[in-house]
Amino acid sequence: MAKKPTPKQPPRPPRRRFRRLVVISILTLLILSLAGAAALVGGYLYISQDLPRISSLRDYRPAIISTVFDENHRKIAEFFRERRVVVGLPEVPPLLVKAFVAAEDSRFYQHQGVDPFSILRAALKNLEAGTIKQGGSTITQQVTRSFLLTPERSYIRKIKEVILSYRIEKDFSKEEILFLYLNQIYLGHGAYGVQAAAENYFGKSVKDLSLAECAILAGLPQAPTRYSPFRNPEQARARQVYVLNRMVEEGFISRPQANEALAVKLDIKPRRNIYVEEVPFYTEHVRRYVEAKFGADTLYTQGLQIYTAVNIDLQKAAEQEVDRGLQELDKRQGYRGVLKSVPPADIEATAREQQAELDRTGLEPGTVVQAVVAQVSDATKTVTVRLGREQGVISLADMDWARKPNPDVSHLEAKVRQPSAVLKPGDVILAKVKERPKAAREPWRLALDQEPLVQGALLCLETGTGRVKAMVGGRDFTESQFNRAIQSRRQPGSSFKPIIYAAALDRKFNDPRKVYTPATVIIDSAVVFEDRVRDQTWKPKNYRDTFYGPTLLREALAQSRNVVTVKILQDIGVDYTIDYARKLGITTDLTRTLSLALGSSGVSLFELARAYSVFANQGQLVEPVFTTKIVDRDGTVLEEEAPDRRQVIEKDTAFLMTSLLESVVQHGTGQRMKALGRPSAGKTGTTNDMYDAWYVGYTPDMVTGVWVGFDTEAPLGKAETGASAASPIWLGFMKRVLANQPAKAFEPPEGIVFAKIDAQTGLLPVPESRKTIFECFKDGTVPSDFTKRPGEVKETEDFLKKDL
Repeated sequence: MAKKPTPKQPPRPPRRRFRRLVVISILTLLILSLAGAAALVGGYLYISQDLPRISSLRDYRPAIISTVFDENHRKIAEFFRERRVVVGLPEVPPLLVKAFVAAEDSRFYQHQGVDPFSILRAALKNLEAGTIKQGGSTITQQVTRSFLLTPERSYIRKIKEVILSYRIEKDFSKEEILFLYLNQIYLGHGAYGVQAAAENYFGKSVKDLSLAECAILAGLPQAPTRYSPFRNPEQARARQVYVLNRMVEEGFISRPQANEALAVKLDIKPRRNIYVEEVPFYTEHVRRYVEAKFGADTLYTQGLQIYTAVNIDLQKAAEQEVDRGLQELDKRQGYRGVLKSVPPADIEATAREQQAELDRTGLEPGTVVQAVVAQVSDATKTVTVRLGREQGVISLADMDWARKPNPDVSHLEAKVRQPSAVLKPGDVILAKVKERPKAAREPWRLALDQEPLVQGALLCLETGTGRVKAMVGGRDFTESQFNRAIQSRRQPGSSFKPIIYAAALDRKFNDPRKVYTPATVIIDSAVVFEDRVRDQTWKPKNYRDTFYGPTLLREALAQSRNVVTVKILQDIGVDYTIDYARKLGITTDLTRTLSLALGSSGVSLFELARAYSVFANQGQLVEPVFTTKIVDRDGTVLEEEAPDRRQVIEKDTAFLMTSLLESVVQHGTGQRMKALGRPSAGKTGTTNDMYDAWYVGYTPDMVTGVWVGFDTEAPLGKAETGASAASPIWLGFMKRVLANQPAKAFEPPEGIVFAKIDAQTGLLPVPESRKTIFECFKDGTVPSDFTKRPGEVKETEDFLKKDL
């Protein structure tokens, strides 16, 4: 029997299929959403696990400037890696805050760290302008990047930036974020933060900025170099206009205020390099000291306040007197030649080239400029030169020094008599401006000039305290940072002799009757020393190759007698003398030979001035002081002046040396110093072939030393001794230092007695004595013997008159 056919299932209604599809889609979407959420959570947790802690921003201690001050708390130097001065938000003008907000993040007070609306707006603005005009990052994001993240560009870093920005907004107030931002941001030319930038560009504190100046600073963050008012003033101006317009759009200022700000002519002041301009050799020495003691990181990042002993006015006087003395010495050495020569047909073109430089520097009396010789006239004894568009005249009197250099010929013997012997048309020279034209079409009055090659150094310290008031380490710090006052070791010549004489005054001999006093007589006569090790002989001689016979010790030092000093050193002993020099502060190794008496062993000017200060300080060695106090950023005193003074020789010895050195000034090689017009003591020094010239001297208040010489150890020239090359610098400086101060005398201490003696024999005088003087002695050392009367037999064994 046949099966019945299976009836067909009726088709599902379309609505049921749709519901099923919707359910599946919802389930799929839900699963994907959950998976996406899980991925986001996982990614967030993964990225968050190594995010820096924003709590570090609470203890904001950025790298800040260490500042150096002089004794009157005037700023003389800054040391830093990032030039930043942290200021509180109340010190920042509200207009400056508004300018930064308008330019960088107009919705700063509305968003929570990231602003999608600002990102979209910036993208549209930039697309419309065809260049980047606005940034999409908020101020909070910029703080995040600056403090907490590396500068790498990646999506991961951007995600971290967003997360951290939200966290910062949650934990910090808007004012705290602005404080961090305005102190941290880089604003060009080494300036970090708004205070440093205000000083950089306008030479003023941030609190004193005008609206126009605020707009300049607020325009810098996007591209500090491109918008620098130093390098690109036009682009800086365009950026300023943009900032002011944004401030108007945001309702921060009115249009009239913006227009008024745009009308202001800004006085952009390139930041002074006070480290170079003020007291560079001094502050460089301080920098080395602080870095060696506290470390480079502390010096350059921790905002030390370093107070020094230097006096800016004295320092400037020292620099000027050193420069003046070297200029004068350089001209006595002769003229080394013109800068270059051009054909006469090119004189006009050369003058036009020079005009560009003159437009920048200007012509003022005292300035040194390039000029090109246009005409030389022996008849009128003048040289006419072109100074750009101007004309100048050099008279023979202002160039008669320009002989050909010859160290064997004195400048007095070789004056120039005709201008044509030195210059010709087309020569390009240096000329110093003497006077402005007195009437229209008159020429400028000039003097032929040249850049000195000779170097010099000066160091001045205060007696009693040891504070170093001024230090010049060379002619020009920008050309050479080598400090010749401290780092150089040069032969001191006769300026070392006072150490020999002081050692003799203190020498204790086995024979109690044998003693050195200012009245001791030594025979100045020829002597030959034999060096058996080197198979050589040495015959010391005096400066003028003359021997003077019986000579009082006082006279020997005043006249700088070499032979007498060598004999004294031989008698008291080289080793003893070196040990004595150590007590006075000479730390350099000294040669253990008799030539030490003539200053053959190199020392620094610093050491020699310190040694002389022992005489001025009545036998006390007061260690020189450069820094008086160092304070860290928290106000903690790291170091404070604590005078280190030690009695290294007796007071009476120190006074005797001062008295002997006064004779150098009154009757000896330092007579030029009498022009100081007050009591002073000192000693000249000159080395063989005039390689080095010294003068170290002091008053009751100040000790100053001067050295002059070439770095290459070349001769200074005939007769260029310490008296002629170094002492004029000392005298010029000390006159300025002591101006308007009362004169003081050197007071004798207890233990010093005075007695009248025969000026020739050093013994007590008799009626027949031709000349008598009052001499000072240590108590108990006054001679007891009388000068022999004419016809009396003299005792040949008398030590005081024996040839040592």
